Amino acid sequence: MTAQTETQGSVTTVYKVSGMSCGHCEGAVSGEISEIAGVGSVRAVASTGEVTVVSEAPLDDAAVRAAVDEAGFELVGRV
Repeated sequence: MTAQTETQGSVTTVYKVSGMSCGHCEGAVSGEISEIAGVGSVRAVASTGEVTVVSEAPLDDAAVRAAVDEAGFELVGRV
């Protein structure tokens, strides 16, 4: 599986985040990542630790890491 796929002007990237355990965690991570410029949608799944981000262009990993840190979790990397 690739970490990024590009389709018609959007990029989908899947990240692995550790520490999420509930819907509140998903909301916190999604809310912080959605504030990054160019992000169109975020879907966090606590049970798998995966966060799927659709953006206009590839995101800076440091910006995603900072957003996840701000939410109180740890970015493990891309899936």
